[in-house]
Amino acid sequence: MNGAYSVDVHAVRTRQAGVDVYAAFLPGSRVLEVAEISRIGRGSAGDVIGFQRPEIREHVRRIAEYLGSGQVLFPNAVILALAPGARFNAKRGTKNQAADEASEGGILSIPVRPGRKSAWIVDGQQRALAMALVPGAAVQVPVIAFVSGDLATHREQFILVNKARPLDRRLIDELLPSVGSVLPRDLAPRRVPSVLCASLAEAPGSPFRGIVRRPSEAPAGAVITDSSLTNLMRRSLQDPRGALAAHLAPDGSADVDAMHRVMVSFWSAVRDVFPDAWGLPPDRSRLMHAAGLAAMGVLMDQIVSRLAPATDVYAEARDVLERIAPLCRWTEGRWEALNRGWDEIQCTQRDVRGLSNLLVALERGAARPAAAE
Repeated sequence: MNGAYSVDVHAVRTRQAGVDVYAAFLPGSRVLEVAEISRIGRGSAGDVIGFQRPEIREHVRRIAEYLGSGQVLFPNAVILALAPGARFNAKRGTKNQAADEASEGGILSIPVRPGRKSAWIVDGQQRALAMALVPGAAVQVPVIAFVSGDLATHREQFILVNKARPLDRRLIDELLPSVGSVLPRDLAPRRVPSVLCASLAEAPGSPFRGIVRRPSEAPAGAVITDSSLTNLMRRSLQDPRGALAAHLAPDGSADVDAMHRVMVSFWSAVRDVFPDAWGLPPDRSRLMHAAGLAAMGVLMDQIVSRLAPATDVYAEARDVLERIAPLCRWTEGRWEALNRGWDEIQCTQRDVRGLSNLLVALERGAARPAAAE
């Protein structure tokens, strides 16, 4: 379309602080047809123009991939600032006094004029760019629009919308087990560790029951964070030789029950071999510290990956752990090979790698000699 025209949508109008505000639905592929992205930059006089951040291409690509994956739920609203030329024709007929007291329905007409802005995106530029890439998705995206041609007002709303902190990653991880099966690709791999963490924190017979601190709860005996647990499981899943990766199918499906059994068996052995260090706060036991859990997770992969199918994981793990236990320093003493006191181990890449390598070396050195032929 080369000439001027308008995009008409059903809308509900209300007023805030003397400004008309509309709520409507617009085909996602048409958002950029009526609205522009005002990029932040410098004008010819050196003054600041626009307000939007640069496009985050990877983020846009992931949203587009999600939208193109089929019938998806995408109720995220785009906020627009409309130029004063937008028109609203209220519906005629009898109105409901209670329902229509603060708002009224009608048709919102947004002019589209080549070379002249009709609207600016205040929030949702990455989503709008993604939706433009997937015209076949046919997502009806919610739009909240207010009428203003004042750039200062646009910037003010942009800052207010974006100043809130992003969701805590731990909160996302805890919510993942309860969401549907269709997830963006960057969240889907996090779902398995999250499901496992929930089962380990709650299931009877789990050594972690009652000691995991999560955003939704912190039991009196909670001494480890859920992120420490999900991180070690995520590493095990990402390592092709990991104890948990063995239960991933080529099509990406996961035998979560088998993974749960591995975790319960190995970590029950850890609890039983180190009872004086288990269940204590991290400042009293480095076994419960994120560094200790991560290093023991590496040892779990080392031990379990060598076992034949149907082997008793608990018995084998306990046998190995009992032989290296005299050399471990979880609550007192020094790790001589690391030249570090027990409480000097921190959750840094260097310390975790050093402790992991030491535990693996101790396990190899304490391995039972092969039976004589």
